[in-house]
Amino acid sequence: MAGIADAAPTGQQIADERAIRRRGITLFLLTLTYFFSYMDRQILAILLELIKADLKVSDTQLGLLTGLAFAIFYAGLGIPVARLADRSNRRNIITWSLAIWSAMTAMCGLAQNFAQLLIARIGVGIGEAGSSPPSHSIIADLYPAEKRAGAMGIYALGVVLGSGFGTMIGGWLAHLYGWRIAIIAVGIPGLLLAVVVRLFVVEPRRGLSETKPVSDEARPSLTQGFASLWSNHAARHLVIAVTLTSLIGYALTAWAPSYYQRSFGLTLPQIALILAPILAIVGSISGVVGGKLADRYGKRHGIHAQSWLVAILKTIAFPFALALYIVPNVHVALICYGIALLFQNSYLGPTFALIQGLAPLKLRALWAAITLLVINLIGLGLGPTMIGVLSDLYRPAMGAESLRFALLTMAGVTPWAIWHYWRAGVHLRNAANMPAPAQKAVA
Repeated sequence: MAGIADAAPTGQQIADERAIRRRGITLFLLTLTYFFSYMDRQILAILLELIKADLKVSDTQLGLLTGLAFAIFYAGLGIPVARLADRSNRRNIITWSLAIWSAMTAMCGLAQNFAQLLIARIGVGIGEAGSSPPSHSIIADLYPAEKRAGAMGIYALGVVLGSGFGTMIGGWLAHLYGWRIAIIAVGIPGLLLAVVVRLFVVEPRRGLSETKPVSDEARPSLTQGFASLWSNHAARHLVIAVTLTSLIGYALTAWAPSYYQRSFGLTLPQIALILAPILAIVGSISGVVGGKLADRYGKRHGIHAQSWLVAILKTIAFPFALALYIVPNVHVALICYGIALLFQNSYLGPTFALIQGLAPLKLRALWAAITLLVINLIGLGLGPTMIGVLSDLYRPAMGAESLRFALLTMAGVTPWAIWHYWRAGVHLRNAANMPAPAQKAVA
C-alpha cells in the first residue's frame, strides 16, 4: 500500500503541474504578444495625417490601409491557422507569427508609395493571423471556467495597452523623427519578444482545466465547426454582438487621432500625452475589472449574467459615446471619451470566455478563429474603411467636419450590439435551466 501511495508522478502529471505553475508567466507573455499585435496594428492611426500628406492619398485609401486590406488576410488565414493550432504546438505558431508581423511592420516604414505600404500592411495581417486563436486555446486550457473571464480580461489588456502605447510612442517618434522611423521603431522589438515567447511560454495539455475527461472522438471537420457554432443560439448571438462592437470600436479607434487633429486642432504630442494615456489607463481598468466582475456575477447568478453585465455596461456608456462626437469643446469631449471607455471596454474578456466555454474541447481554437474571422472581416475590415468612405461622402455638405459626422454615424450602431448581448444571456440562462439531455441537444 505504501508503495502505491508513494508512486512517482507520471510524465504527464509533471507536465500538467509545470503548466499550471507557469500559467501566470504564460498569460503575461501571451498578453504582451497581443500588446505588440495591437501596437503594430494601430500605430497607423496616429500616423494617418502624416501619411496622407506624404503619400497624397484619400481618406478612403487610408481606410483601406487600416481596415479592409489588413483584415482580409488577417481574418482569412485565421481559420487554417486555427486548424493547425487544434492539432499542433500552439506556442510555436505564436512565435513564428510574432516574428513575421514584426518584420513586416518595420517594412511599412520603408514604403515609398501607397502600393508598397498596402503590401507591407497585408504582410502584417498575414503574420498576426497566427496569434489570437492559439492564444485563446492555451488560456482556456490553463484556466478553469470560473477563472476564465478574468484571465481573458487580462489578455484583452493587449488591445487597449497596445492601442494606447502605439498612439503614445508613435505620436512622439513621428513628431521628432517622422512617421517612417516611428513605425520601424515599434516593429523591431517584436523580433526579440518572439525569442522570449519560444523559450518561456508553456504548451499545456488540451483540456487540462476541464473537470470532465476529454473525449477521444475524431476531430470534427471545418464545416462541422461552423455548423456547431451557428447552431448554438447563445454563441451565435455572442459572435454577432462582439462583431458589431468591434465594427464600432475599430472604426472609432482608427480615426480618433485624426478626429482630434481635424476637429479640435490637437498636435501629435498633445494626442500622445492626453488621448493615449486615457486609452491605456481607463481601458485597462475597464478590461480587468470587467473580467473580474464577470467572473463574480457568473459564479453568483449563473453564466448568463456575464453577457447581461456587458449589455448593461455598454448601455451606460452609449450616451457618452455619442456626446463625444457632438460637443464642441475638446475638454468635454475627452471627459466623455474616458467615461464611455470605462464602461464599454469590458466586453472582450467575458465574450471570449463565454465562447470558449461553449466550444467543444477539440474545437476551441477553431471557434476562436471563426469568431475572429467574422469580427475582423466585418469589424476591422469594414469599420475603418466605412469611416473613410463616409467622410469623403459627407465632405461636400459637412466640409472639415465630415469625419466627425462619419464617426457619429458609426457610434449610433451600439444599441444593435447591446440587444444581441441581452439575447445571448437569455439563451445561456434557458440552457442552464434545462434538464441535462435537453441542454446537451441545444449546445
